[in-house]
Amino acid sequence: MEKMTIQILPLDNSPNQTLETNINVDGGVISLELCFTWNAIAGYWVMKIIDSVTGTTLLDSIPLVPGNYPAGNILGQYAYLKIGSAYIVNVANSELEWPDNKTLGTDWILAWDDTPGYSA
Repeated sequence: MEKMTIQILPLDNSPNQTLETNINVDGGVISLELCFTWNAIAGYWVMKIIDSVTGTTLLDSIPLVPGNYPAGNILGQYAYLKIGSAYIVNVANSELEWPDNKTLGTDWILAWDDTPGYSA
């Protein structure tokens, strides 16, 4: 099977948003519910990942902060879940260290790819 390209998930800066999506990962399709919350006290976004089929929470309170390769994959330590890789990408060359409550979905995007080590 041909490797899929990185998928950009459609987000905006609504303070509490949920996105139900089918994501191409590791040669298959997974159904996830992604919940995004702006943590005003800490000053960053957090993500909750739920398996849409079973309703099981897979991960909770994952900070949406970027890193430098190879630490840039915010799901890197969860590769055993086989839900892919996720990256917070600064597409506007913003001077911010991570997306704030106004720049998620515009200056900063969420990109999803295969699980590290996966080969088709």
